[in-house]
Amino acid sequence: MTMDYQGLKEKYQQAGQGHVFTFFEQLSIIEQQEFLRQLSKVNVEEVTKIGKKAMKGPEVLECQLEPLPTDVIGDVASNREEWCKLGISLIQQNQVAVILMAGGQGTRLGSAEPKGCYDIGLPSHKSLFQLQAERICRLQSLAAKDGQDAIIPWYIMTSGPTDKPTREYFEKHSYFGLKPENVIFFEQGVMPCFTHDGKFMLESKGKLAVAPDGNGGIYNALHKEGVIDSLKKRGIRYSHCYCVDNSLARVADPVFIGYCASRNTDCGIKVVPKSIPEEPVGVVARRNGKYGVVEYSEISQELAQKRLGNGQLAFGAANIANHFFSTEFLERVPTFADELEYHVASKKISHVDIETGNIVKPTKPNGVKLERFVFDVFGHSKAFSVLQVNRVDEFSPLKNGPGAGVDCPETSRADILSQAERFIRNAGGDYLNKQIEVEISPLLSYGGENLDTVSGKIIKKSSTLNTLEDVASII
Repeated sequence: MTMDYQGLKEKYQQAGQGHVFTFFEQLSIIEQQEFLRQLSKVNVEEVTKIGKKAMKGPEVLECQLEPLPTDVIGDVASNREEWCKLGISLIQQNQVAVILMAGGQGTRLGSAEPKGCYDIGLPSHKSLFQLQAERICRLQSLAAKDGQDAIIPWYIMTSGPTDKPTREYFEKHSYFGLKPENVIFFEQGVMPCFTHDGKFMLESKGKLAVAPDGNGGIYNALHKEGVIDSLKKRGIRYSHCYCVDNSLARVADPVFIGYCASRNTDCGIKVVPKSIPEEPVGVVARRNGKYGVVEYSEISQELAQKRLGNGQLAFGAANIANHFFSTEFLERVPTFADELEYHVASKKISHVDIETGNIVKPTKPNGVKLERFVFDVFGHSKAFSVLQVNRVDEFSPLKNGPGAGVDCPETSRADILSQAERFIRNAGGDYLNKQIEVEISPLLSYGGENLDTVSGKIIKKSSTLNTLEDVASII
Protein backbone atom coordinates (compact mmCIF):
# COMPACT_ATOMS: atom_id res chain seq x y z
CA MET A 1 0.00 0.00 0.00
CA THR A 2 2.91 2.34 0.71
CA MET A 3 4.05 2.25 -2.92
CA ASP A 4 0.48 2.84 -4.16
CA TYR A 5 0.14 5.70 -1.73
CA GLN A 6 3.46 7.33 -2.57
CA GLY A 7 3.06 6.87 -6.32
CA LEU A 8 -0.50 8.15 -6.41
CA LYS A 9 0.26 11.07 -4.13
CA GLU A 10 3.12 12.12 -6.39
CA LYS A 11 0.89 11.91 -9.49
CA TYR A 12 -1.82 14.00 -7.84
CA GLN A 13 0.70 16.56 -6.60
CA GLN A 14 2.21 16.91 -10.07
CA ALA A 15 -1.27 17.54 -11.48
CA GLY A 16 -1.98 20.19 -8.82
CA GLN A 17 -4.46 17.97 -6.98
CA GLY A 18 -2.33 16.93 -3.98
CA HIS A 19 -4.83 18.51 -1.58
CA VAL A 20 -7.04 15.41 -1.84
CA PHE A 21 -4.61 13.69 0.56
CA THR A 22 -5.10 16.35 3.27
CA PHE A 23 -7.03 14.03 5.59
CA PHE A 24 -5.49 10.72 4.52
CA GLU A 25 -3.79 10.04 7.87
CA GLN A 26 -7.12 10.48 9.67
CA LEU A 27 -8.68 7.56 7.76
CA SER A 28 -8.81 3.95 8.91
CA ILE A 29 -6.77 1.37 7.00
CA ILE A 30 -9.89 0.17 5.17
CA GLU A 31 -10.92 3.75 4.32
CA GLN A 32 -7.42 4.46 3.02
CA GLN A 33 -7.54 1.41 0.77
CA GLU A 34 -10.96 2.39 -0.60
CA PHE A 35 -9.78 5.94 -1.23
CA LEU A 36 -6.62 4.79 -3.01
CA ARG A 37 -8.72 2.44 -5.12
CA GLN A 38 -10.93 5.35 -6.20
CA LEU A 39 -7.98 7.66 -6.86
CA SER A 40 -6.19 5.01 -8.95
CA LYS A 41 -9.13 4.87 -11.38
CA VAL A 42 -8.75 8.57 -12.25
CA ASN A 43 -6.27 9.67 -14.90
CA VAL A 44 -5.55 12.73 -12.80
CA GLU A 45 -3.35 14.55 -15.31
CA GLU A 46 -5.80 14.07 -18.19
CA VAL A 47 -8.91 14.88 -16.14
CA THR A 48 -7.30 18.02 -14.70
CA LYS A 49 -6.50 19.20 -18.25
CA ILE A 50 -10.06 18.46 -19.35
CA GLY A 51 -11.44 20.45 -16.42
CA LYS A 52 -9.26 23.48 -17.06
CA LYS A 53 -10.06 23.46 -20.78
CA ALA A 54 -13.79 23.14 -20.18
CA MET A 55 -13.84 25.97 -17.65
CA LYS A 56 -12.11 28.28 -20.11
CA GLY A 57 -15.13 27.76 -22.32
CA PRO A 58 -15.18 26.67 -25.96
CA GLU A 59 -13.07 28.52 -28.45
CA VAL A 60 -15.15 31.44 -29.70
CA LEU A 61 -15.68 31.01 -33.41
CA GLU A 62 -18.03 32.83 -35.69
CA CYS A 63 -21.06 30.56 -35.68
CA GLN A 64 -23.03 30.11 -38.87
CA LEU A 65 -26.34 28.36 -38.30
CA GLU A 66 -28.20 26.71 -41.15
CA PRO A 67 -31.51 24.83 -41.23
CA LEU A 68 -31.52 21.12 -41.99
CA PRO A 69 -31.24 20.36 -45.71
CA THR A 70 -34.42 18.77 -47.05
CA ASP A 71 -32.54 15.67 -48.21
CA VAL A 72 -31.70 14.52 -44.67
CA ILE A 73 -35.18 14.86 -43.17
CA GLY A 74 -38.17 12.60 -43.71
CA ASP A 75 -41.70 12.68 -42.34
CA VAL A 76 -43.12 9.65 -40.57
CA ALA A 77 -46.38 9.87 -42.54
CA SER A 78 -44.75 9.74 -45.98
CA ASN A 79 -43.73 6.07 -46.16
CA ARG A 80 -44.71 4.52 -42.83
CA GLU A 81 -45.80 1.08 -44.06
CA GLU A 82 -42.69 0.38 -46.15
CA TRP A 83 -40.31 1.55 -43.39
CA CYS A 84 -42.22 -0.45 -40.78
CA LYS A 85 -42.03 -3.59 -42.93
CA LEU A 86 -38.25 -3.20 -43.29
CA GLY A 87 -37.86 -2.52 -39.56
CA ILE A 88 -39.86 -5.62 -38.62
CA SER A 89 -37.76 -7.67 -41.06
CA LEU A 90 -34.54 -6.49 -39.39
CA ILE A 91 -36.00 -7.34 -35.96
CA GLN A 92 -36.95 -10.80 -37.28
CA GLN A 93 -33.31 -11.27 -38.27
CA ASN A 94 -32.19 -10.30 -34.72
CA GLN A 95 -30.24 -7.31 -36.04
CA VAL A 96 -31.81 -4.63 -33.80
CA ALA A 97 -31.02 -3.70 -30.18
CA VAL A 98 -32.27 -1.07 -27.79
CA ILE A 99 -30.02 1.14 -25.66
CA LEU A 100 -31.75 2.94 -22.80
CA MET A 101 -30.28 5.92 -20.96
CA ALA A 102 -31.63 5.35 -17.44
CA GLY A 103 -29.07 6.90 -15.12
CA GLY A 104 -31.40 9.55 -13.72
CA GLN A 105 -32.98 9.52 -10.28
CA GLY A 106 -36.55 10.59 -9.56
CA THR A 107 -35.46 13.37 -7.20
CA ARG A 108 -37.40 16.14 -8.98
CA LEU A 109 -40.44 13.85 -8.96
CA GLY A 110 -40.22 13.46 -5.20
CA SER A 111 -38.92 9.89 -5.46
CA ALA A 112 -35.70 8.34 -4.19
CA GLU A 113 -35.92 5.56 -6.79
CA PRO A 114 -34.49 5.47 -10.32
CA LYS A 115 -36.70 7.51 -12.62
CA GLY A 116 -37.64 4.41 -14.64
CA CYS A 117 -39.34 2.92 -11.56
CA TYR A 118 -41.74 5.86 -11.34
CA ASP A 119 -45.50 5.24 -11.38
CA ILE A 120 -47.13 8.05 -13.41
CA GLY A 121 -50.59 7.21 -12.10
CA LEU A 122 -52.00 5.05 -14.88
CA PRO A 123 -54.96 2.81 -13.94
CA SER A 124 -52.55 -0.17 -14.15
CA HIS A 125 -49.89 1.65 -12.09
CA LYS A 126 -47.22 0.47 -14.53
CA SER A 127 -43.84 2.16 -14.23
CA LEU A 128 -41.91 3.65 -17.13
CA PHE A 129 -39.65 0.58 -17.13
CA GLN A 130 -42.64 -1.76 -17.37
CA LEU A 131 -44.29 0.17 -20.20
CA GLN A 132 -41.07 0.09 -22.20
CA ALA A 133 -40.37 -3.59 -21.47
CA GLU A 134 -43.87 -4.50 -22.63
CA ARG A 135 -43.38 -2.58 -25.88
CA ILE A 136 -40.30 -4.70 -26.54
CA CYS A 137 -42.27 -7.88 -25.71
CA ARG A 138 -45.02 -6.89 -28.15
CA LEU A 139 -42.55 -6.11 -30.95
CA GLN A 140 -40.80 -9.44 -30.43
CA SER A 141 -44.18 -11.13 -30.72
CA LEU A 142 -45.05 -9.20 -33.90
CA ALA A 143 -41.69 -10.06 -35.47
CA ALA A 144 -41.66 -13.76 -34.53
CA LYS A 145 -42.03 -15.89 -37.65
CA ASP A 146 -42.46 -19.59 -38.42
CA GLY A 147 -41.79 -20.58 -34.82
CA GLN A 148 -38.56 -18.59 -34.75
CA ASP A 149 -38.28 -16.14 -31.84
CA ALA A 150 -37.25 -12.57 -32.52
CA ILE A 151 -34.93 -11.14 -29.88
CA ILE A 152 -34.43 -7.44 -29.17
CA PRO A 153 -31.65 -7.18 -26.57
CA TRP A 154 -32.16 -4.29 -24.16
CA TYR A 155 -29.01 -2.56 -22.91
CA ILE A 156 -29.80 -0.34 -19.92
CA MET A 157 -27.31 2.32 -18.88
CA THR A 158 -27.48 3.05 -15.17
CA SER A 159 -25.45 5.37 -12.96
CA GLY A 160 -23.75 4.87 -9.59
CA PRO A 161 -26.87 5.75 -7.55
CA THR A 162 -29.32 3.87 -9.82
CA ASP A 163 -27.38 0.72 -10.78
CA LYS A 164 -28.18 -1.56 -7.82
CA PRO A 165 -31.83 -0.48 -7.35
CA THR A 166 -32.48 -0.81 -11.11
CA ARG A 167 -31.10 -4.35 -11.23
CA GLU A 168 -33.08 -5.29 -8.12
CA TYR A 169 -36.27 -3.77 -9.56
CA PHE A 170 -36.02 -5.87 -12.72
CA GLU A 171 -35.26 -9.03 -10.73
CA LYS A 172 -38.21 -8.38 -8.42
CA HIS A 173 -40.55 -8.05 -11.41
CA SER A 174 -39.11 -11.01 -13.37
CA TYR A 175 -37.83 -8.67 -16.08
CA PHE A 176 -41.44 -7.93 -17.09
CA GLY A 177 -41.60 -11.04 -19.27
CA LEU A 178 -38.28 -10.54 -21.05
CA LYS A 179 -35.54 -13.15 -20.78
CA PRO A 180 -32.90 -12.01 -18.23
CA GLU A 181 -30.05 -12.82 -20.61
CA ASN A 182 -31.47 -10.24 -23.04
CA VAL A 183 -31.60 -7.42 -20.49
CA ILE A 184 -28.05 -6.17 -20.00
CA PHE A 185 -27.13 -3.49 -17.47
CA PHE A 186 -24.04 -1.32 -17.76
CA GLU A 187 -22.93 1.65 -15.72
CA GLN A 188 -22.31 5.19 -16.87
CA GLY A 189 -18.94 6.71 -16.04
CA VAL A 190 -18.26 9.55 -13.62
CA MET A 191 -16.05 12.62 -13.55
CA PRO A 192 -14.60 14.36 -10.48
CA CYS A 193 -16.34 17.56 -9.43
CA PHE A 194 -14.23 20.72 -9.57
CA THR A 195 -14.06 23.98 -7.68
CA HIS A 196 -14.26 27.02 -9.94
CA ASP A 197 -10.46 27.28 -9.81
CA GLY A 198 -9.93 23.74 -11.11
CA LYS A 199 -9.39 21.75 -7.89
CA PHE A 200 -10.98 18.34 -7.23
CA MET A 201 -13.62 18.40 -4.48
CA LEU A 202 -13.93 15.86 -1.67
CA GLU A 203 -17.31 14.37 -0.78
CA SER A 204 -15.81 13.13 2.48
CA LYS A 205 -12.30 13.01 3.90
CA GLY A 206 -11.69 9.76 2.05
CA LYS A 207 -13.77 10.10 -1.11
CA LEU A 208 -13.68 12.29 -4.21
CA ALA A 209 -16.89 14.10 -5.07
CA VAL A 210 -17.94 12.73 -8.47
CA ALA A 211 -20.91 13.10 -10.81
CA PRO A 212 -22.16 11.15 -13.86
CA ASP A 213 -20.48 12.33 -17.05
CA GLY A 214 -23.70 13.30 -18.86
CA ASN A 215 -25.75 11.27 -21.34
CA GLY A 216 -22.86 11.69 -23.79
CA GLY A 217 -20.87 9.45 -21.46
CA ILE A 218 -22.79 6.60 -23.05
CA TYR A 219 -20.18 6.17 -25.79
CA ASN A 220 -17.29 5.61 -23.42
CA ALA A 221 -19.46 3.31 -21.29
CA LEU A 222 -20.50 1.23 -24.32
CA HIS A 223 -16.85 0.43 -24.98
CA LYS A 224 -15.60 0.21 -21.41
CA GLU A 225 -18.47 -2.00 -20.21
CA GLY A 226 -18.26 -4.45 -23.13
CA VAL A 227 -21.51 -3.48 -24.85
CA ILE A 228 -19.91 -2.97 -28.27
CA ASP A 229 -18.40 -6.46 -28.08
CA SER A 230 -21.81 -7.83 -27.08
CA LEU A 231 -23.55 -6.10 -30.01
CA LYS A 232 -21.03 -7.53 -32.45
CA LYS A 233 -21.24 -11.02 -30.94
CA ARG A 234 -25.03 -10.98 -31.29
CA GLY A 235 -24.86 -9.73 -34.88
CA ILE A 236 -26.62 -6.45 -34.07
CA ARG A 237 -26.37 -3.93 -36.92
CA TYR A 238 -28.60 -1.15 -35.57
CA SER A 239 -29.54 0.25 -32.17
CA HIS A 240 -32.34 2.51 -31.02
CA CYS A 241 -31.20 4.77 -28.16
CA TYR A 242 -33.56 6.88 -26.05
CA CYS A 243 -34.14 8.42 -22.60
CA VAL A 244 -36.18 6.66 -19.93
CA ASP A 245 -38.32 9.70 -19.11
CA ASN A 246 -40.31 9.79 -22.36
CA SER A 247 -43.49 7.92 -21.49
CA LEU A 248 -44.52 7.66 -25.17
CA ALA A 249 -41.16 6.37 -26.45
CA ARG A 250 -41.72 3.86 -29.26
CA VAL A 251 -39.02 1.46 -28.19
CA ALA A 252 -37.16 -0.17 -31.13
CA ASP A 253 -39.62 1.65 -33.40
CA PRO A 254 -39.63 -0.40 -36.63
CA VAL A 255 -40.61 2.67 -38.65
CA PHE A 256 -37.58 4.61 -37.41
CA ILE A 257 -35.29 1.59 -37.80
CA GLY A 258 -36.58 0.96 -41.32
CA TYR A 259 -36.32 4.62 -42.33
CA CYS A 260 -32.72 4.91 -41.18
CA ALA A 261 -31.66 1.52 -42.56
CA SER A 262 -33.20 2.30 -45.96
CA ARG A 263 -30.94 5.35 -46.16
CA ASN A 264 -27.80 3.54 -44.95
CA THR A 265 -27.79 5.90 -41.97
CA ASP A 266 -25.00 5.63 -39.41
CA CYS A 267 -26.44 8.22 -37.00
CA GLY A 268 -30.06 9.34 -36.93
CA ILE A 269 -32.47 11.27 -34.75
CA LYS A 270 -36.20 11.72 -34.31
CA VAL A 271 -37.53 15.26 -34.02
CA VAL A 272 -40.91 16.88 -33.49
CA PRO A 273 -41.99 20.27 -34.89
CA LYS A 274 -41.59 23.07 -32.36
CA SER A 275 -44.96 24.01 -30.90
CA ILE A 276 -44.20 27.75 -31.15
CA PRO A 277 -41.11 29.64 -32.36
CA GLU A 278 -40.25 30.56 -28.76
CA GLU A 279 -40.44 27.02 -27.36
CA PRO A 280 -37.29 26.63 -25.19
CA VAL A 281 -35.90 23.47 -26.76
CA GLY A 282 -32.75 22.58 -28.66
CA VAL A 283 -33.18 22.10 -32.39
CA VAL A 284 -31.34 19.90 -34.86
CA ALA A 285 -29.56 22.05 -37.42
CA ARG A 286 -26.15 22.67 -38.96
CA ARG A 287 -23.52 24.72 -37.17
CA ASN A 288 -20.60 25.74 -39.36
CA GLY A 289 -21.54 22.99 -41.80
CA LYS A 290 -21.77 20.19 -39.22
CA TYR A 291 -24.91 18.56 -37.87
CA GLY A 292 -25.68 19.09 -34.22
CA VAL A 293 -28.21 20.28 -31.68
CA VAL A 294 -28.32 24.05 -31.32
CA GLU A 295 -29.49 25.13 -27.88
CA TYR A 296 -32.40 27.53 -27.53
CA SER A 297 -30.12 30.21 -26.06
CA GLU A 298 -27.92 30.12 -29.19
CA ILE A 299 -30.72 31.09 -31.58
CA SER A 300 -31.64 34.73 -32.02
CA GLN A 301 -35.28 35.78 -31.97
CA GLU A 302 -35.00 36.58 -35.66
CA LEU A 303 -33.77 33.08 -36.53
CA ALA A 304 -36.34 31.47 -34.23
CA GLN A 305 -39.12 33.22 -36.19
CA LYS A 306 -37.66 32.54 -39.64
CA ARG A 307 -39.79 30.39 -41.95
CA LEU A 308 -39.09 28.37 -45.07
CA GLY A 309 -40.97 28.66 -48.35
CA ASN A 310 -43.43 25.97 -47.22
CA GLY A 311 -44.32 27.98 -44.11
CA GLN A 312 -42.49 25.72 -41.66
CA LEU A 313 -40.04 27.11 -39.13
CA ALA A 314 -36.50 27.08 -40.51
CA PHE A 315 -35.20 26.06 -37.08
CA GLY A 316 -38.16 24.01 -35.93
CA ALA A 317 -36.80 20.44 -35.64
CA ALA A 318 -37.01 20.01 -31.85
CA ASN A 319 -34.66 17.48 -30.28
CA ILE A 320 -36.40 14.73 -28.24
CA ALA A 321 -33.26 12.67 -27.39
CA ASN A 322 -34.30 9.73 -29.55
CA HIS A 323 -31.51 8.24 -31.64
CA PHE A 324 -30.48 5.60 -34.16
CA PHE A 325 -26.94 4.28 -34.42
CA SER A 326 -25.27 1.71 -36.60
CA THR A 327 -22.92 -0.58 -34.71
CA GLU A 328 -20.17 0.52 -37.09
CA PHE A 329 -20.68 4.14 -36.01
CA LEU A 330 -20.61 3.27 -32.31
CA GLU A 331 -17.40 1.33 -32.89
CA ARG A 332 -15.89 4.39 -34.57
CA VAL A 333 -16.58 6.89 -31.75
CA PRO A 334 -13.21 6.36 -29.96
CA THR A 335 -11.40 7.55 -33.11
CA PHE A 336 -12.84 11.04 -32.63
CA ALA A 337 -13.72 11.02 -28.92
CA ASP A 338 -10.88 13.39 -28.04
CA GLU A 339 -12.51 16.04 -30.24
CA LEU A 340 -15.75 15.97 -28.22
CA GLU A 341 -15.96 18.85 -25.77
CA TYR A 342 -16.98 18.60 -22.14
CA HIS A 343 -19.68 21.04 -21.08
CA VAL A 344 -19.63 22.87 -17.76
CA ALA A 345 -22.60 22.74 -15.40
CA SER A 346 -22.38 25.00 -12.35
CA LYS A 347 -23.97 23.16 -9.40
CA LYS A 348 -24.42 23.16 -5.64
CA ILE A 349 -21.99 20.46 -4.48
CA SER A 350 -21.69 19.30 -0.87
CA HIS A 351 -18.03 18.90 0.00
CA VAL A 352 -15.36 18.84 2.70
CA ASP A 353 -13.71 22.18 3.42
CA ILE A 354 -9.97 21.55 2.98
CA GLU A 355 -9.12 24.14 5.64
CA THR A 356 -11.47 22.98 8.41
CA GLY A 357 -12.44 19.41 7.51
CA ASN A 358 -16.10 20.33 7.94
CA ILE A 359 -18.85 19.29 5.51
CA VAL A 360 -20.18 22.28 3.57
CA LYS A 361 -23.72 22.21 2.15
CA PRO A 362 -23.89 25.24 -0.16
CA THR A 363 -27.01 27.29 -0.84
CA LYS A 364 -25.81 28.47 -4.25
CA PRO A 365 -23.64 26.93 -7.00
CA ASN A 366 -20.11 26.48 -5.71
CA GLY A 367 -18.59 23.97 -8.09
CA VAL A 368 -18.55 22.46 -11.53
CA LYS A 369 -19.72 19.17 -12.97
CA LEU A 370 -18.42 18.17 -16.40
CA GLU A 371 -20.62 16.36 -18.89
CA ARG A 372 -20.90 15.40 -22.51
CA PHE A 373 -24.14 15.26 -24.47
CA VAL A 374 -25.35 12.32 -26.53
CA PHE A 375 -25.75 14.55 -29.58
CA ASP A 376 -22.14 15.78 -29.53
CA VAL A 377 -21.24 13.02 -32.03
CA PHE A 378 -23.58 14.15 -34.82
CA GLY A 379 -20.91 16.19 -36.57
CA HIS A 380 -18.90 13.01 -37.14
CA SER A 381 -21.68 11.15 -38.94
CA LYS A 382 -21.03 10.12 -42.55
CA ALA A 383 -24.71 9.49 -43.29
CA PHE A 384 -26.97 11.54 -41.01
CA SER A 385 -30.77 11.22 -41.12
CA VAL A 386 -33.64 12.94 -39.35
CA LEU A 387 -37.19 11.61 -39.00
CA GLN A 388 -39.96 14.03 -38.05
CA VAL A 389 -42.69 12.40 -35.96
CA ASN A 390 -45.91 13.52 -34.30
CA ARG A 391 -45.44 14.93 -30.81
CA VAL A 392 -48.77 13.59 -29.54
CA ASP A 393 -47.82 10.07 -30.56
CA GLU A 394 -44.18 9.94 -29.51
CA PHE A 395 -43.11 12.58 -27.01
CA SER A 396 -44.30 13.10 -23.46
CA PRO A 397 -41.33 13.93 -21.21
CA LEU A 398 -41.42 13.43 -17.45
CA LYS A 399 -39.22 16.18 -16.01
CA ASN A 400 -41.23 17.85 -13.23
CA GLY A 401 -42.97 16.78 -10.05
CA PRO A 402 -46.69 16.20 -9.51
CA GLY A 403 -48.82 19.30 -9.97
CA ALA A 404 -46.31 21.19 -12.14
CA GLY A 405 -48.80 21.29 -15.01
CA VAL A 406 -46.21 20.61 -17.72
CA ASP A 407 -43.91 17.63 -18.38
CA CYS A 408 -45.16 16.02 -15.17
CA PRO A 409 -46.81 12.73 -14.09
CA GLU A 410 -50.28 14.08 -14.84
CA THR A 411 -49.38 15.07 -18.42
CA SER A 412 -47.62 11.74 -19.04
CA ARG A 413 -50.68 9.87 -17.80
CA ALA A 414 -53.04 12.00 -19.89
CA ASP A 415 -50.91 11.59 -23.02
CA ILE A 416 -50.88 7.79 -22.76
CA LEU A 417 -54.65 7.63 -22.21
CA SER A 418 -55.25 10.08 -25.08
CA GLN A 419 -53.15 7.88 -27.34
CA ALA A 420 -55.25 4.87 -26.33
CA GLU A 421 -58.39 6.81 -27.26
CA ARG A 422 -56.91 7.61 -30.69
CA PHE A 423 -56.04 3.94 -31.18
CA ILE A 424 -59.63 2.93 -30.42
CA ARG A 425 -61.19 5.62 -32.63
CA ASN A 426 -58.80 4.81 -35.50
CA ALA A 427 -59.88 1.17 -35.20
CA GLY A 428 -63.50 2.26 -35.62
CA GLY A 429 -64.59 2.30 -31.97
CA ASP A 430 -66.09 5.09 -29.88
CA TYR A 431 -66.56 6.03 -26.22
CA LEU A 432 -69.95 6.22 -24.51
CA ASN A 433 -68.96 9.44 -22.75
CA LYS A 434 -65.96 11.66 -21.98
CA GLN A 435 -65.57 10.31 -18.45
CA ILE A 436 -64.46 6.89 -19.69
CA GLU A 437 -60.73 6.17 -19.50
CA VAL A 438 -59.19 3.21 -21.26
CA GLU A 439 -55.57 2.13 -20.89
CA ILE A 440 -54.25 -0.22 -23.56
CA SER A 441 -51.41 -2.48 -22.50
CA PRO A 442 -48.43 -2.43 -24.88
CA LEU A 443 -48.68 -6.24 -24.74
CA LEU A 444 -51.98 -5.93 -26.61
CA SER A 445 -51.06 -3.17 -29.05
CA TYR A 446 -47.75 -1.45 -29.82
CA GLY A 447 -49.00 1.22 -32.21
CA GLY A 448 -52.75 0.77 -32.61
CA GLU A 449 -52.76 -2.67 -34.27
CA ASN A 450 -54.74 -5.69 -33.01
CA LEU A 451 -57.83 -3.69 -32.06
CA ASP A 452 -60.22 -4.70 -34.87
CA THR A 453 -62.63 -6.05 -32.23
CA VAL A 454 -63.72 -2.50 -31.34
CA SER A 455 -64.76 -1.59 -34.89
CA GLY A 456 -68.32 -0.30 -34.84
CA LYS A 457 -68.53 -0.77 -31.06
CA ILE A 458 -69.07 1.64 -28.15
CA ILE A 459 -66.74 1.48 -25.14
CA LYS A 460 -69.10 1.56 -22.18
CA LYS A 461 -66.81 1.61 -19.14
CA SER A 462 -63.31 2.50 -18.01
CA SER A 463 -60.84 -0.35 -18.10
CA THR A 464 -57.28 -1.53 -18.62
CA LEU A 465 -57.05 -3.70 -21.71
CA ASN A 466 -54.42 -6.45 -21.51
CA THR A 467 -55.99 -9.05 -23.81
CA LEU A 468 -58.62 -9.28 -26.56
CA GLU A 469 -60.93 -10.85 -23.95
CA ASP A 470 -60.67 -7.62 -21.95
CA VAL A 471 -61.80 -5.70 -25.04
CA ALA A 472 -64.87 -7.89 -25.42
CA SER A 473 -65.86 -7.22 -21.80
CA ILE A 474 -66.24 -3.44 -22.18
CA ILE A 475 -68.20 -3.19 -25.45
